[in-house]
Amino acid sequence: MMGRHSVEKIGGTSMTATTTLFDNVLIGGRSGADLYHRIFVVSAYGGMTDLLLENKKSGAPGVYGRFVAQQDDNGWREAIETVRGAMHERNAAMFARAESRAEADAFVDQRIAAVAACLDDLARLRSHGRFCVKEQLTTARELLAGIGEAHSAHSTSLLLRDRDVNARFVDLTSWDQDDLGTLDARIEQAFAAIDLSSTLPVVTGYAGCEGGMVRRYARGYTEMTFSRIAVLTGAREAIIHKEFHLSSADPKLVGEGKARKIGRTNYDVADQLANLGMEAIHPGAGRGLRQSGIPLRVRNTFDREDAGTLVTGDYVSDVPRVEIVTGLRQMQALQFFEQDMVGVKGYDAAILDVLTRHKLWIVSKSSNANTITHYLSASAAAVNAAVAELQDRYPDAAITAQPVAMVSVIGSDISRPGLVPDALRALGDAGVAMIAMQHQIRNVDVQFLLAPHDFDAAVRALHRALVEDEAAPAEDRRAA
Repeated sequence: MMGRHSVEKIGGTSMTATTTLFDNVLIGGRSGADLYHRIFVVSAYGGMTDLLLENKKSGAPGVYGRFVAQQDDNGWREAIETVRGAMHERNAAMFARAESRAEADAFVDQRIAAVAACLDDLARLRSHGRFCVKEQLTTARELLAGIGEAHSAHSTSLLLRDRDVNARFVDLTSWDQDDLGTLDARIEQAFAAIDLSSTLPVVTGYAGCEGGMVRRYARGYTEMTFSRIAVLTGAREAIIHKEFHLSSADPKLVGEGKARKIGRTNYDVADQLANLGMEAIHPGAGRGLRQSGIPLRVRNTFDREDAGTLVTGDYVSDVPRVEIVTGLRQMQALQFFEQDMVGVKGYDAAILDVLTRHKLWIVSKSSNANTITHYLSASAAAVNAAVAELQDRYPDAAITAQPVAMVSVIGSDISRPGLVPDALRALGDAGVAMIAMQHQIRNVDVQFLLAPHDFDAAVRALHRALVEDEAAPAEDRRAA
Protein backbone atom coordinates (compact mmCIF):
# COMPACT_ATOMS: atom_id res chain seq x y z
CA MET A 1 0.00 0.00 0.00
CA MET A 2 1.41 3.39 -1.03
CA GLY A 3 1.73 6.08 1.61
CA ARG A 4 1.23 9.82 1.39
CA HIS A 5 4.91 10.58 1.68
CA SER A 6 7.80 11.01 -0.71
CA VAL A 7 11.37 9.82 -0.25
CA GLU A 8 13.87 12.33 -1.62
CA LYS A 9 17.61 11.93 -2.22
CA ILE A 10 19.90 14.96 -2.36
CA GLY A 11 23.21 14.75 -4.21
CA GLY A 12 26.51 16.11 -2.93
CA THR A 13 26.65 19.19 -5.16
CA SER A 14 23.10 20.13 -4.19
CA MET A 15 23.92 19.60 -0.51
CA THR A 16 26.80 22.05 -0.79
CA ALA A 17 24.50 24.79 -2.14
CA THR A 18 22.89 25.07 1.30
CA THR A 19 20.92 28.30 0.89
CA THR A 20 19.44 27.23 -2.44
CA LEU A 21 18.70 23.77 -1.04
CA PHE A 22 16.67 25.21 1.82
CA ASP A 23 14.90 27.77 -0.37
CA ASN A 24 14.00 25.34 -3.17
CA VAL A 25 13.76 21.89 -1.60
CA LEU A 26 13.87 21.48 2.17
CA ILE A 27 11.58 24.43 2.95
CA GLY A 28 10.56 25.63 -0.50
CA GLY A 29 7.85 27.98 0.74
CA ARG A 30 6.19 25.33 2.91
CA SER A 31 4.97 25.82 6.45
CA GLY A 32 3.12 23.86 9.10
CA ALA A 33 1.88 20.40 8.10
CA ASP A 34 3.06 20.89 4.51
CA LEU A 35 6.67 20.50 5.69
CA TYR A 36 6.13 16.86 6.55
CA HIS A 37 5.24 13.58 4.81
CA ARG A 38 8.73 13.69 3.31
CA ILE A 39 11.89 11.70 4.02
CA PHE A 40 15.27 13.10 2.94
CA VAL A 41 18.24 10.85 2.26
CA VAL A 42 21.40 12.92 1.96
CA SER A 43 24.79 12.48 0.35
CA ALA A 44 27.95 13.86 1.89
CA TYR A 45 28.75 17.46 1.04
CA GLY A 46 30.53 17.79 -2.29
CA GLY A 47 34.14 16.59 -2.11
CA MET A 48 33.95 15.08 1.40
CA THR A 49 33.88 11.43 0.32
CA ASP A 50 36.82 12.15 -1.99
CA LEU A 51 38.76 13.37 1.06
CA LEU A 52 37.70 10.36 3.11
CA LEU A 53 38.33 7.62 0.52
CA GLU A 54 39.90 8.78 -2.74
CA ASN A 55 39.05 11.25 -5.48
CA LYS A 56 36.38 9.66 -7.64
CA LYS A 57 37.79 11.10 -10.87
CA SER A 58 41.52 11.47 -10.38
CA GLY A 59 42.08 8.65 -7.89
CA ALA A 60 44.08 10.97 -5.59
CA PRO A 61 44.19 9.27 -2.15
CA GLY A 62 42.11 10.44 0.77
CA VAL A 63 42.34 9.13 4.33
CA TYR A 64 41.75 5.53 3.25
CA GLY A 65 44.12 5.74 0.31
CA ARG A 66 46.87 7.23 2.47
CA PHE A 67 46.33 4.59 5.16
CA VAL A 68 46.49 1.67 2.71
CA ALA A 69 49.57 3.06 0.95
CA GLN A 70 51.64 2.96 4.18
CA GLN A 71 54.11 5.39 2.61
CA ASP A 72 54.10 7.69 5.61
CA ASP A 73 52.87 6.81 9.10
CA ASN A 74 51.57 10.35 9.52
CA GLY A 75 50.02 10.56 6.05
CA TRP A 76 46.58 9.28 6.97
CA ARG A 77 46.58 11.33 10.19
CA GLU A 78 47.24 14.49 8.20
CA ALA A 79 44.50 13.49 5.77
CA ILE A 80 41.93 12.95 8.52
CA GLU A 81 42.78 16.36 9.99
CA THR A 82 42.15 17.79 6.52
CA VAL A 83 38.70 16.19 6.66
CA ARG A 84 38.05 17.65 10.11
CA GLY A 85 39.06 21.10 8.89
CA ALA A 86 36.87 20.83 5.79
CA MET A 87 33.85 19.76 7.86
CA HIS A 88 34.36 22.54 10.39
CA GLU A 89 34.72 25.02 7.53
CA ARG A 90 31.49 23.76 5.99
CA ASN A 91 29.70 24.15 9.34
CA ALA A 92 31.05 27.69 9.73
CA ALA A 93 29.60 28.62 6.35
CA MET A 94 26.15 27.21 7.18
CA PHE A 95 25.31 27.98 10.79
CA ALA A 96 24.21 31.39 11.96
CA ARG A 97 23.63 30.24 15.57
CA ALA A 98 26.86 29.70 17.49
CA GLU A 99 25.29 27.00 19.66
CA SER A 100 24.24 24.94 16.66
CA ARG A 101 27.62 25.30 15.00
CA ALA A 102 29.34 24.16 18.19
CA GLU A 103 27.02 21.13 18.35
CA ALA A 104 27.77 20.29 14.72
CA ASP A 105 31.54 20.62 15.24
CA ALA A 106 31.41 18.44 18.36
CA PHE A 107 29.56 15.76 16.39
CA VAL A 108 32.26 15.81 13.69
CA ASP A 109 35.02 15.61 16.29
CA GLN A 110 33.39 12.62 17.98
CA ARG A 111 33.04 10.63 14.75
CA ILE A 112 36.55 11.43 13.54
CA ALA A 113 38.06 10.54 16.92
CA ALA A 114 36.29 7.16 16.90
CA VAL A 115 37.44 6.22 13.40
CA ALA A 116 40.96 7.56 14.00
CA ALA A 117 41.21 5.30 17.06
CA CYS A 118 40.22 2.31 14.90
CA LEU A 119 42.86 3.20 12.32
CA ASP A 120 45.48 3.59 15.07
CA ASP A 121 44.66 0.08 16.30
CA LEU A 122 44.91 -1.30 12.78
CA ALA A 123 48.22 0.46 12.22
CA ARG A 124 49.65 -1.18 15.35
CA LEU A 125 48.42 -4.62 14.26
CA ARG A 126 49.78 -4.09 10.77
CA SER A 127 53.22 -3.26 12.17
CA HIS A 128 53.43 -6.89 13.30
CA GLY A 129 53.91 -8.90 10.13
CA ARG A 130 52.04 -11.96 11.42
CA PHE A 131 48.66 -10.18 11.46
CA CYS A 132 46.51 -10.05 8.30
CA VAL A 133 44.32 -6.94 8.37
CA LYS A 134 42.81 -7.15 4.88
CA GLU A 135 39.26 -7.71 6.14
CA GLN A 136 39.62 -4.98 8.73
CA LEU A 137 40.75 -2.55 6.01
CA THR A 138 37.44 -3.12 4.26
CA THR A 139 35.62 -2.33 7.49
CA ALA A 140 37.71 0.82 7.92
CA ARG A 141 36.72 1.94 4.42
CA GLU A 142 33.06 1.51 5.34
CA LEU A 143 33.48 3.48 8.57
CA LEU A 144 35.24 6.32 6.77
CA ALA A 145 32.55 6.52 4.08
CA GLY A 146 29.83 6.82 6.72
CA ILE A 147 31.40 9.90 8.31
CA GLY A 148 30.54 12.02 5.27
CA GLU A 149 26.83 11.27 5.28
CA ALA A 150 26.62 11.40 9.08
CA HIS A 151 28.05 14.93 8.99
CA SER A 152 25.67 16.17 6.29
CA ALA A 153 22.56 14.54 7.77
CA HIS A 154 23.31 15.75 11.30
CA SER A 155 24.08 19.32 10.20
CA THR A 156 20.99 19.46 7.98
CA SER A 157 18.73 18.33 10.82
CA LEU A 158 20.22 21.03 13.07
CA LEU A 159 19.70 23.70 10.41
CA LEU A 160 16.07 22.62 10.02
CA ARG A 161 15.61 22.70 13.79
CA ASP A 162 16.93 26.28 13.79
CA ARG A 163 14.10 27.06 11.35
CA ASP A 164 11.50 25.55 13.71
CA VAL A 165 11.07 22.35 11.71
CA ASN A 166 10.68 19.13 13.70
CA ALA A 167 13.53 17.36 11.92
CA ARG A 168 15.05 14.10 13.14
CA PHE A 169 18.58 12.93 12.40
CA VAL A 170 18.26 9.27 11.39
CA ASP A 171 21.68 7.66 11.66
CA LEU A 172 21.85 4.40 9.70
CA THR A 173 25.66 4.23 9.75
CA SER A 174 25.85 1.78 12.71
CA TRP A 175 29.25 3.32 13.40
CA ASP A 176 29.33 2.09 17.01
CA GLN A 177 27.66 -1.31 16.53
CA ASP A 178 29.38 -4.68 16.06
CA ASP A 179 26.35 -6.72 15.03
CA LEU A 180 25.30 -5.54 11.56
CA GLY A 181 22.01 -6.83 10.18
CA THR A 182 20.56 -6.51 6.70
CA LEU A 183 19.94 -3.14 5.09
CA ASP A 184 16.18 -3.75 5.13
CA ALA A 185 16.19 -4.64 8.83
CA ARG A 186 18.22 -1.55 9.64
CA ILE A 187 15.76 0.70 7.80
CA GLU A 188 12.64 -0.92 9.26
CA GLN A 189 14.03 -0.57 12.78
CA ALA A 190 14.90 3.09 12.26
CA PHE A 191 11.46 4.06 10.92
CA ALA A 192 9.30 1.93 13.20
CA ALA A 193 8.52 4.78 15.62
CA ILE A 194 8.66 7.82 13.32
CA ASP A 195 5.41 9.70 12.65
CA LEU A 196 5.87 11.15 9.19
CA SER A 197 2.92 13.50 9.62
CA SER A 198 4.81 15.55 12.21
CA THR A 199 8.47 14.59 11.80
CA LEU A 200 10.89 15.29 8.96
CA PRO A 201 13.55 12.54 8.91
CA VAL A 202 16.99 13.44 7.54
CA VAL A 203 18.70 10.13 6.85
CA THR A 204 22.32 9.19 6.25
CA GLY A 205 22.85 7.97 2.70
CA TYR A 206 25.34 5.46 4.05
CA ALA A 207 23.90 2.55 6.05
CA GLY A 208 25.95 0.10 8.06
CA CYS A 209 24.81 -3.41 7.14
CA GLU A 210 26.12 -6.88 6.47
CA GLY A 211 28.13 -7.13 3.30
CA GLY A 212 29.14 -3.46 3.41
CA MET A 213 27.51 -0.73 1.33
CA VAL A 214 30.72 0.51 -0.29
CA ARG A 215 31.87 -3.02 -1.02
CA ARG A 216 28.57 -3.92 -2.69
CA TYR A 217 27.59 -0.68 -4.42
CA ALA A 218 30.82 1.37 -4.64
CA ARG A 219 29.97 5.09 -4.63
CA GLY A 220 26.32 4.40 -5.56
CA TYR A 221 25.40 3.36 -2.02
CA THR A 222 23.37 6.49 -1.24
CA GLU A 223 20.91 5.70 -4.01
CA MET A 224 20.53 2.12 -2.76
CA THR A 225 19.64 3.42 0.71
CA PHE A 226 17.21 5.90 -0.86
CA SER A 227 15.57 3.19 -2.97
CA ARG A 228 15.14 0.69 -0.13
CA ILE A 229 13.63 3.34 2.16
CA ALA A 230 11.11 4.24 -0.57
CA VAL A 231 10.20 0.59 -1.10
CA LEU A 232 9.99 -0.41 2.57
CA THR A 233 7.99 2.65 3.64
CA GLY A 234 5.64 2.47 0.62
CA ALA A 235 6.43 5.93 -0.74
CA ARG A 236 4.06 7.49 -3.28
CA GLU A 237 7.04 8.90 -5.17
CA ALA A 238 10.84 8.80 -5.09
CA ILE A 239 12.64 12.05 -5.97
CA ILE A 240 16.30 12.69 -6.75
CA HIS A 241 17.51 16.28 -6.50
CA LYS A 242 20.49 17.02 -8.76
CA GLU A 243 22.35 20.08 -9.94
CA PHE A 244 21.05 19.67 -13.50
CA HIS A 245 18.00 18.67 -15.50
CA LEU A 246 17.91 15.26 -17.14
CA SER A 247 18.43 16.53 -20.68
CA SER A 248 18.63 15.27 -24.24
CA ALA A 249 22.43 15.78 -24.17
CA ASP A 250 25.08 17.54 -22.15
CA PRO A 251 24.23 21.25 -22.57
CA LYS A 252 27.92 22.14 -22.30
CA LEU A 253 28.58 19.96 -25.33
CA VAL A 254 25.64 20.67 -27.66
CA GLY A 255 24.77 24.17 -26.42
CA GLU A 256 22.53 25.46 -23.63
CA GLY A 257 19.78 26.44 -26.05
CA LYS A 258 19.81 23.16 -27.94
CA ALA A 259 19.62 20.59 -25.15
CA ARG A 260 16.03 19.77 -24.18
CA LYS A 261 14.79 18.75 -20.77
CA ILE A 262 13.17 15.32 -20.78
CA GLY A 263 9.74 15.49 -19.20
CA ARG A 264 8.85 11.78 -19.21
CA THR A 265 10.69 8.52 -19.72
CA ASN A 266 10.76 4.99 -18.34
CA TYR A 267 12.95 2.74 -16.23
CA ASP A 268 14.29 0.99 -19.34
CA VAL A 269 15.85 4.27 -20.45
CA ALA A 270 17.16 4.87 -16.90
CA ASP A 271 18.84 1.46 -17.05
CA GLN A 272 20.59 2.37 -20.31
CA LEU A 273 21.85 5.60 -18.75
CA ALA A 274 23.12 3.75 -15.69
CA ASN A 275 24.90 1.26 -17.94
CA LEU A 276 26.78 4.18 -19.51
CA GLY A 277 27.71 5.58 -16.12
CA MET A 278 25.38 8.56 -16.27
CA GLU A 279 24.32 9.72 -12.83
CA ALA A 280 20.59 9.30 -13.25
CA ILE A 281 20.10 6.42 -10.80
CA HIS A 282 22.07 3.34 -9.77
CA PRO A 283 20.69 0.30 -11.66
CA GLY A 284 20.05 -1.62 -8.45
CA ALA A 285 18.15 1.33 -6.98
CA GLY A 286 16.04 1.74 -10.09
CA ARG A 287 15.20 -1.95 -10.08
CA GLY A 288 13.66 -1.83 -6.62
CA LEU A 289 11.53 1.22 -7.44
CA ARG A 290 10.36 -0.28 -10.72
CA GLN A 291 9.42 -3.61 -9.16
CA SER A 292 7.42 -1.81 -6.46
CA GLY A 293 5.63 0.46 -8.92
CA ILE A 294 7.07 3.64 -7.37
CA PRO A 295 7.58 6.47 -9.86
CA LEU A 296 10.92 8.26 -9.84
CA ARG A 297 11.24 12.00 -10.38
CA VAL A 298 14.58 13.68 -11.17
CA ARG A 299 14.52 17.38 -10.29
CA ASN A 300 16.96 20.26 -10.65
CA THR A 301 17.73 21.75 -7.24
CA PHE A 302 18.36 25.13 -8.84
CA ASP A 303 15.03 25.25 -10.73
CA ARG A 304 12.38 25.28 -8.02
CA GLU A 305 9.36 25.70 -10.29
CA ASP A 306 10.18 22.91 -12.72
CA ALA A 307 8.59 19.51 -12.04
CA GLY A 308 11.60 17.65 -13.44
CA THR A 309 11.62 14.33 -15.27
CA LEU A 310 9.13 11.63 -14.30
CA VAL A 311 10.34 8.05 -14.73
CA THR A 312 7.75 5.25 -14.65
CA GLY A 313 7.64 1.63 -15.67
CA ASP A 314 4.94 1.83 -18.31
CA TYR A 315 5.72 5.07 -20.15
CA VAL A 316 6.29 4.94 -23.92
CA SER A 317 6.52 8.10 -25.98
CA ASP A 318 3.47 8.84 -28.14
CA VAL A 319 5.67 9.20 -31.21
CA PRO A 320 8.84 7.13 -31.73
CA ARG A 321 11.76 9.46 -31.02
CA VAL A 322 15.24 9.76 -29.58
CA GLU A 323 15.16 11.20 -26.07
CA ILE A 324 18.86 11.28 -25.16
CA VAL A 325 22.22 11.29 -26.95
CA THR A 326 25.03 10.40 -24.59
CA GLY A 327 27.87 7.95 -24.18
CA LEU A 328 31.34 7.17 -22.90
CA ARG A 329 34.35 9.12 -24.11
CA GLN A 330 36.92 6.55 -22.97
CA MET A 331 36.39 2.78 -23.24
CA GLN A 332 38.36 -0.30 -24.21
CA ALA A 333 37.28 -2.78 -26.87
CA LEU A 334 38.59 -6.23 -25.96
CA GLN A 335 38.55 -8.45 -29.03
CA PHE A 336 39.02 -12.22 -28.72
CA PHE A 337 39.61 -14.03 -32.04
CA GLU A 338 39.98 -17.80 -32.22
CA GLN A 339 39.70 -19.50 -35.60
CA ASP A 340 38.65 -22.80 -34.01
CA MET A 341 35.84 -21.24 -31.97
CA VAL A 342 33.11 -22.18 -34.46
CA GLY A 343 30.75 -24.72 -32.94
CA VAL A 344 32.73 -25.01 -29.70
CA LYS A 345 31.10 -23.99 -26.42
CA GLY A 346 32.80 -22.46 -23.41
CA TYR A 347 34.76 -19.51 -24.78
CA ASP A 348 32.12 -16.94 -23.88
CA ALA A 349 31.77 -18.23 -20.31
CA ALA A 350 35.55 -18.32 -19.80
CA ILE A 351 35.99 -14.74 -21.03
CA LEU A 352 33.14 -13.54 -18.82
CA ASP A 353 34.71 -15.29 -15.82
CA VAL A 354 38.01 -13.44 -16.34
CA LEU A 355 36.31 -10.07 -16.85
CA THR A 356 34.25 -10.60 -13.71
CA ARG A 357 37.26 -11.48 -11.57
CA HIS A 358 39.08 -8.39 -12.82
CA LYS A 359 35.96 -6.33 -11.94
CA LEU A 360 35.64 -4.87 -15.44
CA TRP A 361 32.34 -3.15 -16.30
CA ILE A 362 30.84 -4.59 -19.49
CA VAL A 363 28.85 -1.94 -21.33
CA SER A 364 28.13 -4.01 -24.42
CA LYS A 365 29.33 -7.03 -26.38
CA SER A 366 29.09 -8.57 -29.83
CA SER A 367 30.10 -11.86 -31.43
CA ASN A 368 30.22 -13.77 -34.68
CA ALA A 369 31.52 -17.20 -35.72
CA ASN A 370 35.03 -16.79 -34.34
CA THR A 371 35.24 -13.40 -32.59
CA ILE A 372 33.84 -12.10 -29.31
CA THR A 373 34.20 -8.40 -28.55
CA HIS A 374 33.48 -6.80 -25.17
CA TYR A 375 33.21 -3.02 -24.83
CA LEU A 376 34.47 -2.19 -21.38
CA SER A 377 34.29 0.91 -19.19
CA ALA A 378 37.73 0.44 -17.70
CA SER A 379 41.30 1.69 -17.85
CA ALA A 380 43.76 0.31 -20.37
CA ALA A 381 45.90 -1.09 -17.54
CA ALA A 382 42.99 -3.02 -16.03
CA VAL A 383 41.98 -4.46 -19.41
CA ASN A 384 45.57 -5.39 -20.26
CA ALA A 385 45.75 -7.48 -17.09
CA ALA A 386 42.67 -9.40 -18.22
CA VAL A 387 44.11 -9.80 -21.72
CA ALA A 388 47.30 -11.31 -20.28
CA GLU A 389 45.32 -13.87 -18.27
CA LEU A 390 43.18 -14.81 -21.27
CA GLN A 391 46.27 -15.14 -23.46
CA ASP A 392 47.81 -17.57 -20.98
CA ARG A 393 44.65 -19.66 -21.06
CA TYR A 394 44.24 -19.49 -24.85
CA PRO A 395 47.73 -19.19 -26.35
CA ASP A 396 46.48 -19.72 -29.92
CA ALA A 397 43.90 -16.94 -29.75
CA ALA A 398 44.52 -13.41 -31.00
CA ILE A 399 43.46 -11.15 -28.12
CA THR A 400 43.71 -7.39 -28.44
CA ALA A 401 42.43 -4.25 -26.74
CA GLN A 402 42.04 -0.80 -28.23
CA PRO A 403 40.65 2.52 -26.99
CA VAL A 404 37.21 3.43 -28.34
CA ALA A 405 34.36 5.79 -27.53
CA MET A 406 30.66 4.98 -27.56
CA VAL A 407 27.82 7.33 -28.40
CA SER A 408 24.35 5.96 -27.73
CA VAL A 409 20.99 7.30 -28.87
CA ILE A 410 18.32 6.28 -26.37
CA GLY A 411 14.56 6.53 -26.03
CA SER A 412 11.53 4.69 -24.71
CA ASP A 413 10.66 3.95 -28.37
CA ILE A 414 13.14 4.80 -31.13
CA SER A 415 11.46 2.71 -33.84
CA ARG A 416 10.91 5.61 -36.20
CA PRO A 417 11.71 4.76 -39.85
CA GLY A 418 15.09 5.83 -41.16
CA LEU A 419 16.72 6.48 -37.80
CA VAL A 420 19.87 4.47 -38.47
CA PRO A 421 20.41 5.80 -42.03
CA ASP A 422 19.88 9.35 -40.76
CA ALA A 423 22.36 8.74 -37.94
CA LEU A 424 24.99 7.32 -40.29
CA ARG A 425 24.51 10.23 -42.69
CA ALA A 426 24.92 12.73 -39.83
CA LEU A 427 28.13 11.05 -38.68
CA GLY A 428 29.47 10.97 -42.23
CA ASP A 429 28.67 14.64 -42.81
CA ALA A 430 30.52 15.47 -39.59
CA GLY A 431 33.58 13.54 -40.74
CA VAL A 432 33.20 10.88 -38.03
CA ALA A 433 34.35 7.38 -39.00
CA MET A 434 32.30 4.67 -37.30
CA ILE A 435 34.17 1.60 -36.04
CA ALA A 436 31.10 -0.49 -35.23
CA MET A 437 27.39 -0.20 -34.49
CA GLN A 438 24.99 -2.15 -32.28
CA HIS A 439 21.21 -2.07 -32.63
CA GLN A 440 19.15 -4.42 -30.49
CA ILE A 441 15.78 -5.86 -31.51
CA ARG A 442 14.17 -3.88 -28.70
CA ASN A 443 14.01 -0.31 -29.92
CA VAL A 444 15.51 1.40 -26.89
CA ASP A 445 19.03 2.29 -27.98
CA VAL A 446 21.55 2.25 -30.81
CA GLN A 447 25.25 2.30 -29.94
CA PHE A 448 27.90 3.78 -32.23
CA LEU A 449 31.56 2.89 -31.61
CA LEU A 450 34.14 5.38 -32.81
CA ALA A 451 37.56 6.84 -32.04
CA PRO A 452 37.72 8.75 -28.73
CA HIS A 453 38.78 11.98 -30.45
CA ASP A 454 35.51 11.92 -32.44
CA PHE A 455 33.26 11.72 -29.37
CA ASP A 456 32.27 15.41 -29.13
CA ALA A 457 31.62 15.74 -32.86
CA ALA A 458 29.53 12.56 -32.87
CA VAL A 459 27.33 13.69 -29.98
CA ARG A 460 26.71 17.06 -31.62
CA ALA A 461 25.97 15.54 -35.03
CA LEU A 462 23.58 12.88 -33.72
CA HIS A 463 21.82 15.31 -31.38
CA ARG A 464 21.36 17.80 -34.21
CA ALA A 465 19.99 15.17 -36.61
CA LEU A 466 17.89 13.07 -34.25
CA VAL A 467 16.73 15.52 -31.58
CA GLU A 468 17.00 19.13 -32.76
CA ASP A 469 15.87 18.56 -36.37
CA GLU A 470 13.10 16.21 -35.22
CA ALA A 471 11.73 18.76 -32.75
CA ALA A 472 11.85 21.69 -35.16
CA PRO A 473 8.81 20.69 -37.32
CA ALA A 474 6.66 20.16 -34.21
CA GLU A 475 7.69 23.54 -32.85
CA ASP A 476 6.90 25.15 -36.19
CA ARG A 477 3.42 23.61 -36.11
CA ARG A 478 2.81 24.91 -32.59
CA ALA A 479 3.96 28.40 -33.62
CA ALA A 480 1.60 28.35 -36.58
